[in-house]
Amino acid sequence: MGPLLTASCGLLLAALSLVPTRLSDSSSPVPNVPNIAAYFGTKSRYEEVNPNLLRDFVNQTVLRPPPGESCSPVHVTAVIRHGTRYPTLKNIRRIHNLSALVRTEGSDGSGWLRDLRRTRWEDVYPEHMDGQLAEKGRKDLRLLALRLSSLFPSLLSEENMRTRRLRLLSSSKPRCVGSVEAFQDGLLQLHGRRHVPPEYVQQVDDGLMRFFERCRGYVDGVEKNRTALIEVVKFKHGDEMEALRRRTAEILGVPLHRLTPDLVEAAFFLCSYELSIRSVLSPWCFLFDESDAKVLEYKSDLKQFWKRFHGHRINSMSSCPLFHHVFRTLDKAGRPRRATEAAPEPASILVGHAETLLPLLSLLGLYKDPTPPTASNYQSQHGRSFRSSRIVPYAANLLFVLYDCQRGPRLQLLMNETPVRFPDLPDDTPLYRDVRAAYRHLLDGCDFHRECEGRAEGRGPNTEL
Repeated sequence: MGPLLTASCGLLLAALSLVPTRLSDSSSPVPNVPNIAAYFGTKSRYEEVNPNLLRDFVNQTVLRPPPGESCSPVHVTAVIRHGTRYPTLKNIRRIHNLSALVRTEGSDGSGWLRDLRRTRWEDVYPEHMDGQLAEKGRKDLRLLALRLSSLFPSLLSEENMRTRRLRLLSSSKPRCVGSVEAFQDGLLQLHGRRHVPPEYVQQVDDGLMRFFERCRGYVDGVEKNRTALIEVVKFKHGDEMEALRRRTAEILGVPLHRLTPDLVEAAFFLCSYELSIRSVLSPWCFLFDESDAKVLEYKSDLKQFWKRFHGHRINSMSSCPLFHHVFRTLDKAGRPRRATEAAPEPASILVGHAETLLPLLSLLGLYKDPTPPTASNYQSQHGRSFRSSRIVPYAANLLFVLYDCQRGPRLQLLMNETPVRFPDLPDDTPLYRDVRAAYRHLLDGCDFHRECEGRAEGRGPNTEL
């Protein structure tokens, strides 16, 4: 595969990349954002991770082919979490229980406390909204499509969309289907076809996007194994959470024995839902200060770490189907081809869940701290790299950008539109052959059937930290 750009074109592209690209779908009022918004875990807004959304431009300089080497992007694979959604049924019911408790047993209070008691939160978050994509979630994906189109105009082009050369896959969950449709709406808007009735072309593939529920080793060894999340249970009833529970009960004026740790977390999530779904500063936010938010984020991170991330080997190995799919796609896009062969697809857009992204990131070896988080080391974990708030907010995205360069294909990794490096590879954009060499053990192994359907005694969670 020879270079597609001359050196002069490369210089022009570099110059243009310094110019911010304006977007046209972000003209909504900016709410008052509480200082605890950076700690909402998987309930975080993408804006907290990527402030460019609020500044209404795209930073072209995140694309980093080697200086002095003529390169052009020839393919991008994007693994994307769905956009902002409503609470799932479990959290909706906790919200209802919390609302009833505060209304019937809380102190009279004044100001924001009175607002908590006056509002029937059962009506704001009814059960039938279980996990549904919010309008804000559709906007998340439309804006993402606009930004990626600005970064990769030759790949996410009108022609490639019109000729259906873009691969669009989704989980079967309605919030994911709606998200990939919204992504296509963003492309239509960019190409001046806002009023054209959309013809959505995505496919549903749960084998790729919900691999975790098909891996028996994961379901039996982690999902249904009470001991797999023992660190979460310990922290939930530990000193930090108990102190927070006492303070919250005192502020609300409710009996301590009635305010469970789950209800404290529900109050925290209500603050996040109100901000992310309705763009309002909720009275629930005034319950917590930044130190409280860090405790609750840590509880969330413990759950994500041990249930989906590096905590247990089977978590990452369950993502083998998606890992192999990504590299097969990159192999096809990067290999030399005859003039008679059809060009490879320019972009692959795969929309799933936080549960889709986290095991894949773990398999790639990213965000691995020297010491895993446990119930007993909260104080020493403040500088950890694994923070779900920063990694898997709503609309989180992992981009594999393949370049055609003079020395051969190169691959760059972007997490939430920010460059990250492959572990043990020193460059932002290493040669693709070096990336494949680094993951040779997984490319030649990582057998989903062997990992997920092997002997039961080999499928349990790790017991060593």
